[in-house]
Amino acid sequence: MALHPGDFLNHYRIESLVARSGMASIYKATDMQTQQTVAIKIPHPEMEGDPVLFERFQREAEIGQMLDHPGVMKVLAYNTRGQIYMVLEWVEGRLLRYIIHEQKKLPPERAIKITVSILDALDYIHRNGVVHRDLKPEIIMVNDQDQIKLIDFGIAGKSGARRLTFAKLSQVMGSPDYISPEQVKGKRGDARCDLYALGVILYEMLTGDTPFSGPNPFAIMNDRVLNNPIPPREVNPEISPALQEVLYRALEREPANRYTAANEFAWDLEHLDQVEPAERLEMRDWKKRKTSLARQVLFYAAMALIPIVIFGLLLLVAKHT
Repeated sequence: MALHPGDFLNHYRIESLVARSGMASIYKATDMQTQQTVAIKIPHPEMEGDPVLFERFQREAEIGQMLDHPGVMKVLAYNTRGQIYMVLEWVEGRLLRYIIHEQKKLPPERAIKITVSILDALDYIHRNGVVHRDLKPEIIMVNDQDQIKLIDFGIAGKSGARRLTFAKLSQVMGSPDYISPEQVKGKRGDARCDLYALGVILYEMLTGDTPFSGPNPFAIMNDRVLNNPIPPREVNPEISPALQEVLYRALEREPANRYTAANEFAWDLEHLDQVEPAERLEMRDWKKRKTSLARQVLFYAAMALIPIVIFGLLLLVAKHT
């Protein structure tokens, strides 16, 4: 996207393009009045014509201006006249995704420290009526002291806001690797869906992989609804039984059995000596893999239709010869 000084009323000097996603481009810039380094997020032109994506951009701006916490990137300004853009605080650090990619498995002490920092931010946003709903390593910035900032609130929702739909699934519903089972089932999800996502992230930091897998997003989501992950200690023996228990509590399939608040999750991580591991069926039957009944029915139905389709094609060819 070409930028012109007039687009920003000569208020910002664009330094460089730093990121580009399916929804927007982010530029490093300087506020010409304060000389402060900022980030400017500009939606792609086609996004303004898409009501779902445009609403997502507006919601992110609204929530970002409302929240004020060291673990949440602040929205400094939001312009809706002329060219639409957000001005964000500039955040130093590295994305958690890059850290996991480079290190594969983080030492438990570091993974716990990062997770507790994320939980502090989640505790704040949840107490302010906001549920993130798309927590993942790609939107978590980590500084040199392993303190974090959440840098994207694109599909977050406020308590009392209207229900999100499944239109444009990948853009509205959340990321397949981190989405909670209740969201997969079509429920809106509350603060506990963020705690589930963070349980997945902690599992990934400790083992180098996410707990559920599949050849496509739908298979991944189906796997988390039907199956249990490999016990973390099977993958990384450095994980203590107490830490493994915390992971299982965060990854409970039923929200009622999961941590109900971020501070509960954080308390257990900071007091592992007081966490009593439970006898869990998930640790014994994780090798038993189930598939969706509907998926099996569709598969066999498709197999049964193959001869019919071939016969129909042969008839069509015969009529034209």
